[in-house]
Amino acid sequence: MMAEAEQTPARLVRIEAEALLALAARLEGGMAADFERAVDLVMQCGEARGRVVVTGMGKSGIIAQKIAATLSSTGSPALFLHPAEALHGDLGALQPGDVVIALSASGETEEILNLLAWLKRIGDALISFCCNRQSTLALASDVALDVSVEQEACGLGLAPTASTTAMLALGDALAIAVSLRKGFRAEDFADLHPGGRLGKKLARVRQLMHSGDAVPRVTPWTPMTEVIYEMSRRGLGMTTVVEDGRLVGLISDGDLRRLLQREGSKALELSAGEAMNSSPKTILPEELAARALSMMEERKITSLVVVDEAQMVLGVVHLHDLWETELI
Repeated sequence: MMAEAEQTPARLVRIEAEALLALAARLEGGMAADFERAVDLVMQCGEARGRVVVTGMGKSGIIAQKIAATLSSTGSPALFLHPAEALHGDLGALQPGDVVIALSASGETEEILNLLAWLKRIGDALISFCCNRQSTLALASDVALDVSVEQEACGLGLAPTASTTAMLALGDALAIAVSLRKGFRAEDFADLHPGGRLGKKLARVRQLMHSGDAVPRVTPWTPMTEVIYEMSRRGLGMTTVVEDGRLVGLISDGDLRRLLQREGSKALELSAGEAMNSSPKTILPEELAARALSMMEERKITSLVVVDEAQMVLGVVHLHDLWETELI
C-alpha cells in the first residue's frame, strides 16, 4: 500500500503515466501480434456489416462506453452493452457477425462470464482487455490484450485507476488503428460530426455556399452597367459569368476597380465577357470549408465559385460565411 506521504497528485499521475508507458512497450513487443489480430477481427466484422459491441461492468463499463463512442466516430459502428442488462433481455443486441470487446481487469467479472456461452453459441469473435492473461475471460477470448499495471494509483490499491487508464488508451489505439486501415479521412470524420463547434470546423462547402437565386450571374454579353447592378444587388462583391449554366469567368469588385482605373469611363462600354477574369478560382461542393479558407488566404481573395465536375455553377462561398463558422 502506498504510504500516506507518497500520495501526492503528481505521484498519482506518474503511476498512471508509467502504466501507459508499460502498455506502449508491450504493444511494441510481445503484444504487437495480438493487437494486429484484434484489428483484423474488427476489420472483418465491418466487412461483414457487423458491429463492435463493447461491454464492461462498473468503472470498466464507463471506459467501454467511451471506447464504443470513439469507434463509432472513427468509422466503426459500435455500441455499448451493459452485461447485467444483457442477461435480462438485451442479448438481442448481439447478432452473428458482431465482434465483442469485453473489459474486465480481473477477467473474472461474473456478469461478463455469464455472456460467454451466448457468444460461443452465435459465433461472435471475442476480444478482451484483462490484467490477468490466465483469467477465465482471457482464456476464452479469441484475442486477449494485456492491460496489467504494476499498481493502481488508488492509495488502497483497490479502486480501478491506472488499469482503467490503460484500457482507455488501448481502446483509443484500437479504434485509430482500424480507422487508418480503413483509410478513414477527414471528410468521413466531418460526416459523423455535423453538430457543435467541431461540426462547424468540419463543415463542407455545400453547407455554407450561397446557392440558387442568391448567386450573382451574368452572361458574357451583359453590359457593364448591368454587371455592376447584379454585383450590388447580390452583395457578394463579385459576379459569375456563365454561359448555359457553365462558368466561363468572374468579375470581382477588385477587377472592376482596376478596370475603371485603366479604362476610365470607357469601362462602362464593355461587356462582361470583355472585362471578366477567364480563369476564376473554383472549388467542389464536397470539399471541406477549411480547404476553401486556405485557398482564399493563399490567393488573397474573398470568394470562390462552387462548381461541379462539368464546371456548372452551383454556388458561391464567401469569406464572411467562413467567419460565421468560426473558422477564422
